Amino acid sequence: MNSLKNNVQLIGHLGKEIEIVEFEKGKKLAKVTLATNEYYTDDKGEKKQVTDWHNCVAWGNLADSMSKLLVKGNELALKGKLTTRSYEDKEGTKKYVTEVIVREFLKLSKKQEMPF
Repeated sequence: MNSLKNNVQLIGHLGKEIEIVEFEKGKKLAKVTLATNEYYTDDKGEKKQVTDWHNCVAWGNLADSMSKLLVKGNELALKGKLTTRSYEDKEGTKKYVTEVIVREFLKLSKKQEMPF
């Protein structure tokens, strides 16, 4: 049952280009925004779509691979763990951020889409 603890699996589309942050000693961080869609029929029989946006991050070689293989709009599956962190903004207000730390990903798009 340990494999079920804090495990997130998502399939969606990249909402924007991957942002790479490089730190000292060459360590890399990839910031990814993933959109997932859910469809349902409301009480009036109308089909509805709900889009959720997920902040995802990847480190090291995984970050490098994502930046080389993925572009905005690509469909991908990812697996990782959910984490929450906090920081203080310029006004001193405490803010909370929930992210998926990516452990694995699989590009599902058949071809390389070109960003416009």
